[in-house]
Amino acid sequence: MADRILVIEDDEGIRDTLRYHLGEAGYQVLEAADGPGGLRLARSQRPDLILLDLMLPAMSGLEICRSLRQRSSVPIIIITARDAEVDKIVGLEVGADDYVTKPFSVREVLARVHAVLRRSQGTVEGRAVPEREEMEGFLLDRAARRVLVGGAETRVTAREFDLLSHLLAHSGRVQTRDALLHQVWGSSFGGDSKTVDVHVRWLREKFAGRVPFTIVTVRGAGYRLDRLPSPLAATR
Repeated sequence: MADRILVIEDDEGIRDTLRYHLGEAGYQVLEAADGPGGLRLARSQRPDLILLDLMLPAMSGLEICRSLRQRSSVPIIIITARDAEVDKIVGLEVGADDYVTKPFSVREVLARVHAVLRRSQGTVEGRAVPEREEMEGFLLDRAARRVLVGGAETRVTAREFDLLSHLLAHSGRVQTRDALLHQVWGSSFGGDSKTVDVHVRWLREKFAGRVPFTIVTVRGAGYRLDRLPSPLAATR
């Protein structure tokens, strides 16, 4: 079944352009021209990815992003005419996965849609990874995009999930900040390595002392996820 893309954009010309080219690329396209309508479609139709304008009637894109992130990890790419660095940071901090500034090329948007969908659907560097990572009360379910600790779900943003999934898939191996930016954020991402540091900090804060692994800073290199020895193994 084709992936479904929800376009939330008040400019009819841009919606028409995206609908046509996304359809030509094989995607099913849903559309909304304002914030409340887009939020309703996002909740009722459960799209595979959302292309979200920031400046929308009645409800801003940031408000939509915040609302969705309370219950959903659906990938979100913000599309907006605003290109100030603070707007990019705020968009990413409320849970967006990528950021495209108008005017944009359709080819760029399609490339980012493909890259974000690929990351969200459980592949790393083109190879399949296990659907589930389980250890000592911790579960990361890539198919359902859920993280459970002690049987209870821990809410993470889509980007936090992708970063944690990548680090787990490469546990014990150092991942440079540049490699993480490329593999998790995508080669077209315009941010810098501080983005990685911020997301690692958020993961540490959410999971500190609650999970059987630790994310280690390797000075001058990057980050490494180390699985901790099982308490049961230590008593044998």
